Amino acid sequence: MKASVKGRYTNDKSTAAATLAFNAGDVKLRASMTDATVVNGPSLNGLTLSVDKPGVAEKPLKLTYIHSRGDNRTIVDGTLVFDPANKVSAVYTLGTRNCKLKYSYVHGGATTFEPCYDLGKNAWDFAISKRVYDDVFKATYQTLSRDLALEWSRNSKFNGTFKAFGE
Repeated sequence: MKASVKGRYTNDKSTAAATLAFNAGDVKLRASMTDATVVNGPSLNGLTLSVDKPGVAEKPLKLTYIHSRGDNRTIVDGTLVFDPANKVSAVYTLGTRNCKLKYSYVHGGATTFEPCYDLGKNAWDFAISKRVYDDVFKATYQTLSRDLALEWSRNSKFNGTFKAFGE
């Protein structure tokens, strides 16, 4: 069993999160909650339950269930990893047509291609990213709105972290 507690305090906002994970046979169960779960009394806001189960065609499958009582939304998220370079994921909001299917391919460990189909909008989105040392360059294109976005981010232990983007 693993447990973690994280907290952050700034002048204008403080947050907290807790995670509990344990193995039950070949299934890994995880429960996470944020401070929204306990502020103003117990609630389901900020509560996430997930199950990792190898066994769908002998490939790892991760299922996540998220319920937001304030928004009255329930989301089911699933990811099937075929190998380190290929995975398929789906996100569905129950009771709506909001469902996204995404394929992710990592080429050479540094370049990622991600086509995504949104069933609710009947539209494709595409993303490509390239990692160069501590930098990541990413381009996304949304076919429905015809928006092209470029992003550059850096996560360096020595020089700090930043993100720049433009549309």
